[in-house]
Amino acid sequence: MKKVELFFEQLLWKSRFLVLIAVIASLIGSLVLFLVGTLDIFKVALKVFYYYLGRGSQDIHEFIVTDIIVAIDIYLVAVVLLIFGAGVYRLFISPIDKSEESGAAHPFNIQTFDELKDKIVRVVVLAVIIEFFRAVVDIQFSTPLDAIYLALSVLALAASVYLMNMSHDKAPGKKNLNP
Repeated sequence: MKKVELFFEQLLWKSRFLVLIAVIASLIGSLVLFLVGTLDIFKVALKVFYYYLGRGSQDIHEFIVTDIIVAIDIYLVAVVLLIFGAGVYRLFISPIDKSEESGAAHPFNIQTFDELKDKIVRVVVLAVIIEFFRAVVDIQFSTPLDAIYLALSVLALAASVYLMNMSHDKAPGKKNLNP
């Protein structure tokens, strides 16, 4: 019976390498999104260049801010995938030596699932805020009530960021610098 137990324990231990599928897929997805975001920025830059040469058919002021915000959103999702891949690798396979040398504050130095979740949630919340900003750029106010709704939305976002930072500052292992 001990041999069977030993066999299953070895099998379970080696099964941790299955996470490499998620790690590799996350890194590929991150690379793809970094490329897409960069190409989108180059496309905007090219349109701006043509606009100022007098060859552009569309006014750049109609799309430039929105297109750049979309590219930033794409970059943030790429960062989420990168942090996820590195975090899962570190938790299941091995610490990443170079990030260990960089210190505990490096985004790849993830010690627990809660820490991985916290880092991913922070980037996702930032992406949501940027998406909200993009929507606000395109908004057309038809009534004064629309402006009030916008103000309440901004207040709710600010409160959520404040509460998220408060909970992060009070997390176990964090030193509070305020006396």
